[in-house]
Formats: sequence, C-alpha cells, structure tokens
Amino acid sequence: MRKLLVIFAAAVMITSLAAAQTATGNLTVTATVAGSINLVFNNDANGVQLTSGDGTNAASLNFGTVSAFGTLPTGVSRPTPTATTFTVSTPVDVQVNKTNSASANYTLVAQLTTADATNTWAVNGSAFTNASAGTATATGAYGSKVPVALAITIPFTTADSTVISNVVNFTATAN
Repeated sequence: MRKLLVIFAAAVMITSLAAAQTATGNLTVTATVAGSINLVFNNDANGVQLTSGDGTNAASLNFGTVSAFGTLPTGVSRPTPTATTFTVSTPVDVQVNKTNSASANYTLVAQLTTADATNTWAVNGSAFTNASAGTATATGAYGSKVPVALAITIPFTTADSTVISNVVNFTATAN
C-alpha cells in the first residue's frame, strides 16, 4: 500500500510540474517627451460674453446689433466715429498654457479665414486680413487670461441689416 501511495504522490507531482510551465520575456519601453502649448478662449468680464466655447479653443462671439450712433450691446465699445467709418471693439480673454517647455513666453497672432473686402479687422490695434496676420502680443505670459481687444471697423456705406461674419484664427507660438 505504501508503494501505491508513493506512486500516486509521484504522479500528482509530475502532473503539477507539467501544468506549471512558465516563460519570461523583457520589453524595453521608450518615450520622447515633447513640449507643448495650448490655447483657450475665456469670457472677459468687461467684454461681450462668448456665445459658446468658453474655456475651449473653439469659441463663438456675437457682437450683437452695432451702429455708428446710439446704444451698443453690453461689453461693446465704440470710439468716436470718423467721417466715413465706425469701429466696435470687445475684449476676449486668451489663455495659453505650456508643459514640458523652456519657453519663457509666446507670440499671439490673429488672421481671418476668408477675405473681407468691406471691413477692417484688428487685434490689440494690429490690423489683420486673411492674407496677413496681426500681432496681439509678442511676449504673452503663460498660464494667465490675457485680454485681447478684437475690433471691426465698418464703413458708413454698409447697408442696414448687413450681417458681418468671419472666423478669426488665433495662433500662439512659443518664443
């Protein structure tokens, strides 16, 4: 009986050893960290509130109904009209953040997506079109909301009820 127990125990051990087979391998992992920046639009307390996209990089702004004389929507300002045009302006906050970058500051420019043969556009006093960018700042501070004045100059010859619409592309470049 003792031999039978020894043979049974040996058989169980051989079966256990056969089921416990293992293999090993090594995986070498590498990654390269790239510095990056991102840009988001935020409502400015003194400006027209964004109609959508607050805190994102794709926002919408509606100046509302504007005119050379009379009441303007809240957050829109208008310097004294010239003999042939009037300008409306509102601040929008732009925040640029950085990670893994030694960049001390950034340059922010604006440019129209499509041509506007009628109106003149400016950002912080710097004119821009679809063919050339205007500089909002050459030394923007990372991590803070920076007010950017967006202005449209409209000729007196523009017909009543004309809708002005375009996309302004903002580009931040690390310095």
